[in-house]
Amino acid sequence: MENFIYSVDATFPIFLVMVIGYILKQIGMLNDNFVTVANRFNFKVTLPFMLFRDISGVDIRAVFDIRYVLFCALVSTACFWIIWGGVKLFLKDQSMRGAFVQASFRSSAAVMGLAFIQNMYGSSAMGPLMIVSAVPLYNIFSVIVLTFEGAHSGDVDPKQKIKDACINIAKNPIILGILTGLIVGLLGIDFPVIVNKTVNSVAQMATPLALITIGAGFEGRKALAKIRPTIAASMIKLVIQPLIFLPVAAWMGFHGEQMIAILIMLASPTTPSCYIMAKNMDNDGVLTASVIVMTTLLAAFTLTGWIFILKTVGLIG
Repeated sequence: MENFIYSVDATFPIFLVMVIGYILKQIGMLNDNFVTVANRFNFKVTLPFMLFRDISGVDIRAVFDIRYVLFCALVSTACFWIIWGGVKLFLKDQSMRGAFVQASFRSSAAVMGLAFIQNMYGSSAMGPLMIVSAVPLYNIFSVIVLTFEGAHSGDVDPKQKIKDACINIAKNPIILGILTGLIVGLLGIDFPVIVNKTVNSVAQMATPLALITIGAGFEGRKALAKIRPTIAASMIKLVIQPLIFLPVAAWMGFHGEQMIAILIMLASPTTPSCYIMAKNMDNDGVLTASVIVMTTLLAAFTLTGWIFILKTVGLIG
């Protein structure tokens, strides 16, 4: 019961902030122009600041574990390519493919992950290491699939698609924020207090503003028309990925804090930044928002179930 209450406390406030955004849009306090501008502001400013803050504050050299890093990176890579391959075979509507793939494999590791792990274990070393291993790949793979499966991608030459993907990766603000944070963390650079407080003030806006924007941009009737791909993506995100890869992690000897971080990587809700990237890269924002809402709502129950299983078999304390 304690784990269930914690999961509810971790996920339902996120869902309720999205509900507030939806209500504010319905009563006319927010409009479509706000959603467009806020998405752009989040994508180019607040999310890069948040990821820079979270990663630059980690002593990567002190906690580095090559076996663990490779596992997180390889599993993230496998999830992406397997899902994209399956989508190519089974999802006929190309306009949904990029959004479906991104929402299915990309977890809320940076937004929810550290808070969840620290709530169970106190100070965390494996959480930041998982973020460094997986989050850059989340963003690189998302840029690739959103470029190749975008609304106008069918009109573009394959060589141009590859060129566009490389350009989008190189100039993606989120990836630049991650790389800058990684460099600062590795070099052990200490900024003055005034700089740290400024970065933190901007970073703190990222999650609530993203959630308000998702709620304000949520189109209920259109989302209901896409309920089948929404359910499919949610099941892949919350159930199928951990069902396949948690046993592999157990077989490799990961346990405790390591296993919880892997669980967050595999089975936490779809990150709100998916919506921002989908909208900014001309992909299906309605489907993305729908998956974020559903995975956030269901995660309190599915994460509790996974924690119960891991405790029962002795993989976490």
